[in-house]
Amino acid sequence: MIFTFEVETTERNEFINIDHLAKEVLQRSGMTDGIITAFTPHTTSGVTINENADPDVTRDLVYGMGETFENKKEYRHAEGNSDSHMKSSLTGASETLIVHGGEIIYGTWQSLYFAEFDGPRTRKVYFKVLEG
Repeated sequence: MIFTFEVETTERNEFINIDHLAKEVLQRSGMTDGIITAFTPHTTSGVTINENADPDVTRDLVYGMGETFENKKEYRHAEGNSDSHMKSSLTGASETLIVHGGEIIYGTWQSLYFAEFDGPRTRKVYFKVLEG
């Protein structure tokens, strides 16, 4: 079973909590045990798990990645978004969530995030449900 959602981003670089989408997938699928894979098909965005308790964590991620991968004219990729591709490679395009007893297993402070590195845009996120 696969579910598709659109995520509207508003900044060039941002992290958007998408826990609510994963929970909707779980509820709609009726699964009690298995895994859910979240995947974005874009080369300048990502999906990652990180802390949800302090919004400064995602702000620091944006800042730190910006310091590490600056948007430089010297990059050869003609579209001018080479830094976005580098950031996407760092986060990765997917995460796997474990479902047990009808609940997604997260650590105490964890949430699922969509990572935008070349926005604002309308992006897709796919969720694949595997029971077992």
